[in-house]
Amino acid sequence: MYLLGVLVIVVGIALSIALHEVGHLVPAKKFGVKTTQYMVGFGPTVWSTRRGETEYGLKAVPLGGYVRMIGMFPPRASDGGKLRRATSNPFHQMIEQARQDSLDEVTPGDEHRVFYRLPVWQRLVIMAGGPLMNLVIATVLVTLLLTVHGIGVLTPTVATVAQCANTDVADDDCTGKDPSPALAAGFQEGDTIVAVDGRAVSTWPETTYAIQNAGEQATFTVERDGREETLVADLVMRERPLVTPEGEYQLDDEGELVWGEVGFLGATPTFEYQPQPITDVPAFVGDMFVQTARIVITLPQRLVDVSQAAFGTEDRDPEGPMSVVGVGRVAGDVASGGLGDLTQGVGDRLWVLLSLIASLNMALFVFNLIPLLPLDGGHIAGALWEGVKKTWARLRNRPAPGPVDTAAALPVAYAVAISLLGMTALLIYADIVKPISLG
Repeated sequence: MYLLGVLVIVVGIALSIALHEVGHLVPAKKFGVKTTQYMVGFGPTVWSTRRGETEYGLKAVPLGGYVRMIGMFPPRASDGGKLRRATSNPFHQMIEQARQDSLDEVTPGDEHRVFYRLPVWQRLVIMAGGPLMNLVIATVLVTLLLTVHGIGVLTPTVATVAQCANTDVADDDCTGKDPSPALAAGFQEGDTIVAVDGRAVSTWPETTYAIQNAGEQATFTVERDGREETLVADLVMRERPLVTPEGEYQLDDEGELVWGEVGFLGATPTFEYQPQPITDVPAFVGDMFVQTARIVITLPQRLVDVSQAAFGTEDRDPEGPMSVVGVGRVAGDVASGGLGDLTQGVGDRLWVLLSLIASLNMALFVFNLIPLLPLDGGHIAGALWEGVKKTWARLRNRPAPGPVDTAAALPVAYAVAISLLGMTALLIYADIVKPISLG
């Protein structure tokens, strides 16, 4: 089951990458750009076939992909016939070589099928097509997850009753100890709490909040075998983090937990999956986007935290970044039932794996929008800047400027690529020596 979970996530990542590239390929062909290659993966080619002018194939390392379009970089703007001195600057040489390589791909008759000649809006559609495909995948999977399987919730139906006061629910040896308030009050497994001190509750967070504010004694109305019972519990007071009616921990102005004296009942809720209405999907996807964007924005600090955990004694942040190795380990834990109540059955495990794939697609969507080459966002930013320049020139009745020279940003692109390789190496090392555990 562990290996099956890893296989499912690997296939899911490969399919997500393949569809990402389809998001670039389809509009590129639609707008007449000559596309010579569609490849999933990097490294040596494992398999390929040619259909028309495009070679389709798989490469050895399925952790990325690309669509090769001719004329990605425009030629250098004319210097009015003036001679330019040769330069030994390696960055300038790199840029000129990239321009020349881009022009070498243009064969006679294809001069009007190059990428840089497209209108700005068409270039935006092509480059945004990949990330948007990942957003569509994430949305579809989230929709299925919410409406078909449901999300895990804690209900006010009692799953277990603690035997001892102020101890772990699993502690059955109460020698010399008082019984738990729930046991002393007569709670039984299967009781559904419907009111606390006369206040109706329908969720476990509402129940927890009501118990928190009940003081040392609380009156519970429970539904048992189709009839209502009234139970009075003398709660054990102890120092615990305070919660809101929504079940979230209360935080002070500095973001720290707010602690207080709260009542301990000794009854644990039932965990179950409840389907949600389709109208909840936009808010859920929006929250996924915000959480993912927050991780991307704070990525430098999070990488510092990962480094300190990998080479020190700090714990890994379960909401921090992971490499494909870490994702594979989590998928294996899920498939082998390592998340307890979240993965009681094989079906539940599959749905959790699909939720992981949805999260990965949201990460691909957000990360690829970073406005730096070689990411899609870098090409999008270049096209937008060209659109701004052309609009400004039109408003001032001036000739339209030429294409934005994206090749000039290649040194930045190489720096970004090297940084991404370093980040990947760090995350892989951390996921091996100190992996994130979601159990």
